[in-house]
Amino acid sequence: MSQDNWSRWGPDDERGALNHIGSSEIKAAAGLVRSGQVLSLAQPLSPRTPVPGHRGGVQHFMGRDGGDYAAGARRPGGFQFAEDTVLLPLHIGTHIDALCHAWYDDALYNGFPGSGTRSTTGATRCGIDKMGPIAGRGVLLDVAAVHGAPLADGISIGAADLEDAARRAEVRVGKGDIVLIRTGWAERAGTFDAEPGLNLEAALWLAEREISVLGADNYAVEVLPFPTGTVFPVHQRLIRDFGIPLLEGLVLRALADTGRHEFMFAASPLPVVGGTGSPINPMAIL
Repeated sequence: MSQDNWSRWGPDDERGALNHIGSSEIKAAAGLVRSGQVLSLAQPLSPRTPVPGHRGGVQHFMGRDGGDYAAGARRPGGFQFAEDTVLLPLHIGTHIDALCHAWYDDALYNGFPGSGTRSTTGATRCGIDKMGPIAGRGVLLDVAAVHGAPLADGISIGAADLEDAARRAEVRVGKGDIVLIRTGWAERAGTFDAEPGLNLEAALWLAEREISVLGADNYAVEVLPFPTGTVFPVHQRLIRDFGIPLLEGLVLRALADTGRHEFMFAASPLPVVGGTGSPINPMAIL
């Protein structure tokens, strides 16, 4: 297996493994639709959305509401309206990491310099605005079901676990797939300090199969605490080396309950220019 995807789609590429998905893959994914049921895989966003301690939460303000009219605001022609403002970190709730989100040795995906990401400009390379809409074949690997219960904190998911989940689901992970991992962490209200998740072996097993996106129902995708001597090894290898974006904080229990393990997947991040990620509302179309 190649050690990375740098230059695979040219020296100026900023979309990474999403290049595995073309029109033929999207049409094939559309052929998986049977009932037409659409499931959202996203957490609701509100000031109550859980967030790690180092990030701010959602702040929601009303700029005009019913109280203004109760206080005597004008109603020209009888017309009334409400509008609001939301302040939130881009990595909150169900969100996707841009390819500028994680790097090492001062180089982003495809060799772009990490110095190009600044508070004044955002990311000049590999920002979330470069990602575009995502549609393709979704694959659910229900590791929690294989184990018979949600996984405990600190449980490391290896390649053998993914192979077992794929075998149980009678699916084969392949090129261009959007692979979603159910650990059960979100269903038992786990903490942000310790989570079950993928180890590096499992991440490279997926990269070898040329997936386009990796998602999970935990917040880090990878196992926490990290193995001794490492820091976010899955983020480093998948995002920076292979250009595979990570989709975090998914809600997967309802999808698992349908018994469907392959489906059409669709989502689109907010095109925040230079953003390092985006809240997202992924959909499984069954």
